[in-house]
Order: sequence, then C-alpha cells, then structure tokens
Amino acid sequence: MPLIRYGGRVLDLAAGSGRHSRLLLASSYTVIAVDRDISALFPLAGRGCEVLKIDLEAGEAWPLGTGYDGIVVTNYLHRPLLPAIGQALGAGGVLIYETFACGNERFGRPHNLDFLLRPGELLDAFAMLTIVAFEQGEVSVPRPAVIQRIAAVAGPLGSLPDPVELDMGQSEG
Repeated sequence: MPLIRYGGRVLDLAAGSGRHSRLLLASSYTVIAVDRDISALFPLAGRGCEVLKIDLEAGEAWPLGTGYDGIVVTNYLHRPLLPAIGQALGAGGVLIYETFACGNERFGRPHNLDFLLRPGELLDAFAMLTIVAFEQGEVSVPRPAVIQRIAAVAGPLGSLPDPVELDMGQSEG
C-alpha cells in the first residue's frame, strides 16, 4: 500500500468479506468496495466507503469508471475484465493483484483451469503498466496454494517508498 497515494481513491474489486476494504479504510483511503454479494460489506458502507453490488461477469461494459489511485484484486479472475482494470487506473495509480495460478489444482479449489492464471499471465495482461513487483509460485500461508501476484503502476515508476516492516508479530526463536 505504500505506493498508493495517501488518502487516495481505491477500488477493492470482488471485495468478498471486506478484509482489504477494512485495511484500506483504516489507512485513510477512500474505498469503493464491489462484489456481487455485498452482505458482508454492509457494515463498511458510509463515510469513506461506497459499497456497490455489481455482477462483474454479466457481460456488460466496465461499470466502475476510471481515475483510481489504487485497485486491489485478490482471489478473483475474470479474464475479460483484465484490460479494463489496467485502464481504470489514474496517472500514477497502483494495481495490486493476486490470485490462483496453474498448479493450484493439486491443493483444491479453484482447480478449474478457467480460473487459474497461466505462467506469466499477469505480466502479459498488464504490460501497459510499469511493473514494480511480480511473483509466481507455491505458497504455504495462509494455506498451500499456487499463486501469481503483481504490483504495477500506471505511468513511469517514481521513487520507491521506504522499506516497510513486514514482521507480522511472529517471534524468533
């Protein structure tokens, strides 16, 4: 999140339970939380958070506008949306995208290849952006899975933020 303009407008696409929306709100971002089932998002609606019930797979044109300072997508893949997601970022906007990739079928859901990224697919899909970070492979936390993740910026890369402490409260020893 340090790459996203402080206080900016962030789209949480396929927001699910609102885990990322809550984090973004607590970090002083304005959030647009979108999902086809918004029952878990109701408590977030109001000051600083707009909750929208939209079926992103209905085949309609991109309904969410442009100019976002950030877009967050996790555990969701609908390939026809990929070009619109990249184009919805404003100048300097940041995309953070993570979802399951081929190989995940060994660990369970999703196992349908229609919902698993091919090797390097996020790099190809967002080639119009400046890639800041990209990873693909097997993870064990929060559960075993094969994932692909990307962080990318709309426009030229500026200065990277200061390092962020990622110690999640795990003690050494």
